[in-house]
Amino acid sequence: MNLYVGIDVQLARPCAFAVVDELGSLIESGWFATADEGLQRLKPLARKHQLHMGIDAPRQPLPEPRRWYWSGAKQQWRKKTAADKGLGRHCEVAVKAHNLANPQWTPLKNDAPGWMLLGFDLFRSLEKIGTVHEAFPSASYAMLENDSSLQLTVNFSDVRPGKTDMLDAWMAAATVREFVEGRGAEVDGGDGLGTIILPRPLKNPVAAALRWPT
Repeated sequence: MNLYVGIDVQLARPCAFAVVDELGSLIESGWFATADEGLQRLKPLARKHQLHMGIDAPRQPLPEPRRWYWSGAKQQWRKKTAADKGLGRHCEVAVKAHNLANPQWTPLKNDAPGWMLLGFDLFRSLEKIGTVHEAFPSASYAMLENDSSLQLTVNFSDVRPGKTDMLDAWMAAATVREFVEGRGAEVDGGDGLGTIILPRPLKNPVAAALRWPT
């Protein structure tokens, strides 16, 4: 049986995680502080189930500054200028271009904040026990506004340490379920630095923004 795991990455406090089944019922939830601890918490589930995990953090850092910028006004790409910092991956640009969320642009590894470094470690660790995707709860909330079709059955036994953190973990788990079961979408990673999954297809896709210039 498939199980769907959502993880909200934090550094100031533990990371929230939630596990739902194919019916959207909460199987388990909780908190962990390190990538190894997260692996140990989820490994028992992987012995009997296929895990599909969604992490609310970038998959990897930039290997070099981004060379292309999207102009929403002109609906086209332009080359990086000296004034541009070169932060962000293609999948983040695509989410922004569709007005779904404001990404925290991924930097070079040496400039990455601690929570992103933890996220990088989580991707590497959890790939040992299942399929790992990058989720973006803020984008999922925007996409599901006025759409009541995605529902979960949850409980509040592990919410107290961080209400919004656990809500984001629930949303990440729900997003993975929708994507794996064919009701979601995957935002491009034309730069080879990863994709972001969404719970529904893009309503009005901006084709040019979804094609990386190089």
